[in-house]
Amino acid sequence: MNLFKYLRPASVQDAAQLLREQPEARFLAGGMSLLSAMKLRLAAPSHLVDLAAIDGLSGIALDQDELVIGAMTRHADVAGSAQVRQLIPALAHLAGGIGDRQVRNRGTIGGSVANADPAACYPAAVLGLDATVVTNKRRIAADDFFRGLFETALEPDELITAVRFPIPKAAAYVKFHQPASRFALVGVMAVIDRKGAPRVAVTGARACVYRVGEFEALLRSGLSSPAVLAIRLPEDDMNNDLHADAGYRAHLVSVIAARAIAGLGPPA
Repeated sequence: MNLFKYLRPASVQDAAQLLREQPEARFLAGGMSLLSAMKLRLAAPSHLVDLAAIDGLSGIALDQDELVIGAMTRHADVAGSAQVRQLIPALAHLAGGIGDRQVRNRGTIGGSVANADPAACYPAAVLGLDATVVTNKRRIAADDFFRGLFETALEPDELITAVRFPIPKAAAYVKFHQPASRFALVGVMAVIDRKGAPRVAVTGARACVYRVGEFEALLRSGLSSPAVLAIRLPEDDMNNDLHADAGYRAHLVSVIAARAIAGLGPPA
């Protein structure tokens, strides 16, 4: 691990200013991905800007028809929240399946969303539930946020402060995980939103989370999960690594999507 300076700002404004002054600095939330990358010398920030001392970045609240989760809220707190379990049980289930107990008690929703790991679970929730990512500068719609491998719409000095999840009519998350890391080889969030429109988001299969229009079209037509199994997605843009090749992942997306869609219950 390379040498770095440690900074602990007291406000969002101070944190953003530090990033403007130190372009090679990185925000530190839970550190579950960043610290591991630093140990492997895959990342070498000049400064770590720790967000832990900033008030107001954690917590869960209901704002009209949206569940608002602060960026520094731990995975374990989302999984254990009675409010999340009642209003969006699929989101609590997703958070409870991230990593192991140590990861869930340190990792944060904002850190996971900002990192945009191609196999992370939270991006599927953000995209599937049509969430809004709130930053110190603006609000970013889920469909505009994830752009590629570890790439998002965030600007260099932009800090996620909260994620706003609309409460859906129904939602289900199913993940086929890699046994050691518990990252998703494929994870699918299937959703029927408040207006009755379907959204199906897939993580683990491509360079970043994405929606599958074919699955959403089937849901709009009233067909149930068995029809999803008949859809064969192209392999050419699927991830191909030692854990699963592209062909296996293409097959797995349909299988896991069918299970997630089955979890929505019978068509209304």
